[in-house]
Amino acid sequence: MTISCFIKGILRADSVKFVAAETGTLMDKRRPSRTERRWRSEGWYFWVAPVFAVLIAFLPKPLHAIALSHADVLRIGKKVWQNECNGTIAGLTSWNKGEDFASLGIGHFIWYPKGQRGPFEESFPKLVSFISKRGAKLPTLLLGAGEKPCPWNSRTEFLRAQQSTEMNQLRRFLADTIDLQAEFLMARLEGALSKMLPEATPSDRANIQEQFERLTKTSQGCYALIDYVNFKGEGVLHTERYQGQGWGLLQVLEAMHGSSDTGAVDEFTRAARAVLTRRVQNSPAERHESRWLSGWIRRVNSYNGG
Repeated sequence: MTISCFIKGILRADSVKFVAAETGTLMDKRRPSRTERRWRSEGWYFWVAPVFAVLIAFLPKPLHAIALSHADVLRIGKKVWQNECNGTIAGLTSWNKGEDFASLGIGHFIWYPKGQRGPFEESFPKLVSFISKRGAKLPTLLLGAGEKPCPWNSRTEFLRAQQSTEMNQLRRFLADTIDLQAEFLMARLEGALSKMLPEATPSDRANIQEQFERLTKTSQGCYALIDYVNFKGEGVLHTERYQGQGWGLLQVLEAMHGSSDTGAVDEFTRAARAVLTRRVQNSPAERHESRWLSGWIRRVNSYNGG
């Protein structure tokens, strides 16, 4: 069945429903002549069909399922752990200099203190909720209803508490749930495309989905996607912009236009380098983001083995 025939069928079916709604039964309604019926049906069809056709043209394809084994997900999670924490237990509880939030777990998930909020998405409470729903035991620090704020209000307090009972329990919890944190990273990726497409220009959506799917066809491509979306986000938050330009996964995919599955990771790596370089160039001078760029470039180079 063609799209036009499908739309025409819908419109004809709807016209019957409208008649029934007006009269309660189809038999009570005076039937129009064949000419009148044709005029009504065809008139509506020629007005509405083009609108339906345009809408259908802009609809994305059905979302592509990501197929990774548990072993692949865990392996990717350990790579992210290496990238963020040098693969160390101590690195699971960090607070970077110049930042106003703790960075926890294999993905250095952001956790803000009470009353603090910044431009970057807070992800640690979502991780805790995910792990709790999987049945893992939470440390005392994280127990109770609702999302808990970070109990340390500054980097100084956080560093002073490194050997405290609460910090040791938190670190042990994070070390014991590496596999669940890896699954959380995967779950975040699975929801990324549905977040990005509405934020993209309608004419760009098909290309963005194509680029995303190119990368999901290999475990190395999945690693690039999982690491980058954890590293720099989906690119959908308007607070994560410098001079109106973002640096997340959406912006990297927008810069890609290839079609070869074998070249997808190489192209993604090049695009990520360009997007991150642009971020540093656009960043406020007082943030001194150039100090991080070489490390960011090394990280994205790992996507294609560089």
